[in-house]
Amino acid sequence: MESTYHPPTTAFGRRSLKLAHIATQAASNARPPEKVAHKWNVFRAICAARTRLGVSERALTVLDALLSFHPETVLAGDGLVVFPSNKQLGLRAHGMAPATLKRHLAVLVDVGLILRRDSPNGKRYARKDGAGEVEIAFGFDLSPLVARAEEFETLAEAVRAEERALKRLRERITICRRDIAKMIVTGMEEGVPTRIGGQGPADWIAINDMFRAIVARIPRTATPAELEPLAEELSLLSAEVLDLLNHHVETQIMSRSEAQTEPHLQNSKPESPTDLEPSRQSGWDVDFGLINQDSGVPLEFPPSDPVTEARRTVPQKAYPLGMVLEACPDILDYARQGVRSWSELIATAGLARAALGISADAWREAQEAMGEADAAAMIAAILQKGEAISSPGGYLRALSAKARAKEFSIGPALMALLRGKLVKRGAVA
Repeated sequence: MESTYHPPTTAFGRRSLKLAHIATQAASNARPPEKVAHKWNVFRAICAARTRLGVSERALTVLDALLSFHPETVLAGDGLVVFPSNKQLGLRAHGMAPATLKRHLAVLVDVGLILRRDSPNGKRYARKDGAGEVEIAFGFDLSPLVARAEEFETLAEAVRAEERALKRLRERITICRRDIAKMIVTGMEEGVPTRIGGQGPADWIAINDMFRAIVARIPRTATPAELEPLAEELSLLSAEVLDLLNHHVETQIMSRSEAQTEPHLQNSKPESPTDLEPSRQSGWDVDFGLINQDSGVPLEFPPSDPVTEARRTVPQKAYPLGMVLEACPDILDYARQGVRSWSELIATAGLARAALGISADAWREAQEAMGEADAAAMIAAILQKGEAISSPGGYLRALSAKARAKEFSIGPALMALLRGKLVKRGAVA
């Protein structure tokens, strides 16, 4: 076989010649004669880098079939032309149709993975010499796979590195999402206060909305460059929420320590027995804390923990908490540990409003217009009415407008629900 002669790369018939084809031929001819490549290693690298090369999986099936026609595992020298017929090639390509086969062969040529070595009449065949050795062959030249072997491996390694980075980012995002969601639920259930948005009880609904806004921006398919800033935002939010919970735990520990030292301070004054028996002069209100039994005025006492402080900030209502829960018992389904105070009802209503489809803006507007306690009681009433209210969000906004105009009172709604329960009980009896 004459190693210096290379059949033309121009295609037979009406197929055009492109500059990319000439560049591929030049690279193949310029490779060192001693250079070799393991054909299946090269094929695996091409499969890994197929998105970078612009090759489809079906085209790779055709390349796999072409490689199977080369008898040796190692690609070396000039005898790298394979010349199967379309029928045989289609069979090894899992029964691919002739038209589909031709289309994918054209793709492999265009991206520079193979070269065409067409005969004068376009047929694929090999001519042998007197010794039975192949003298010249017309078909598909696999030499570009040897010439570009290092390039394919570099592209494959870059793709693998990107996939590893993407996997790490997705794992990081998944863990952050899990941690933040559970910490927000804990903050709501435990009534943990927050410094986000100012002082006062925790606005965990706003934090949850912030969290959901970040999650909504996560695309289904993304590159590491697109996911990196989102992962950073979630990590920062996770750290901030964890700091709030840690601060609350530290505050509770300090409060317990102060409570444990208080009896020693009281024992230092044995001549004041009334100080040791506050129950003789005061009582405990389940909603608002210690009250003076004679005057009914709440007693002043140092803040012991954020939950007690939140209870003191809730204004006393003309109707008790027990009345709200009697009229609207369905709200208890959203409180895992029950509702024992107005602050716990407010936190539970914040969870229930999302189930009703009420937006955070409508909930915040109702709290500003009615007050936190009335807004929470109204959420409980809307939940109790169930399907009777077709649009809970619009209904709450209408009530907020009435509250701003001083035309709203929660009392009639509660009394109507209580009367309905009494009527129902009477009917059952």
